[in-house]
Amino acid sequence: MTESTTAGTRLWTPDGFREDEWTHAESAEALAGNGRFILPLQAFLGLDEDVRKSAKERLGVLLQPGDELDKITGLLDQLSLVALAFPAFNDGRSFSKGELLRARHHFKGAVRATGQVLVDQLPHMLRLGFDEFEVSNPVLLKRLEEGRTGGLPVYYQPAVEPEPKGPKYSWRRKRAGSE
Repeated sequence: MTESTTAGTRLWTPDGFREDEWTHAESAEALAGNGRFILPLQAFLGLDEDVRKSAKERLGVLLQPGDELDKITGLLDQLSLVALAFPAFNDGRSFSKGELLRARHHFKGAVRATGQVLVDQLPHMLRLGFDEFEVSNPVLLKRLEEGRTGGLPVYYQPAVEPEPKGPKYSWRRKRAGSE
């Protein structure tokens, strides 16, 4: 059984809202049909290596916060998308996985946030390398429709996305006495 993005959920990228060409599937049986599918980790790992390689362009995996990223790091070349779940606003483990996918493992495919994607989290997700968002939060949907992504102009830490020209990071990065 497969399901498209749930009712009320829209796919947003930094280029704006777009139609979602991916479908969440419960099992690898979905690959028998046409389309692109996001499989749970265990279903993805259960696929034959030849199937994973031949279906790369239509194959994504969904990692829950408790799933180990190490289980797919050697298989990233067989994926076009990694979806990271945010089932609750106070669970940040998927933030770390997103940053590790980009910075340490140099994953070039899409990194998608699913679940509880909230207004104050979006700017941080963008800085960490997330580039697709399944958005259902009404406040965030409204702000994105208005073209407002939010965020702060100065940061304490480096990130995957390069800092724009101008002052870097914060007071920690300035020499004492310089202004």
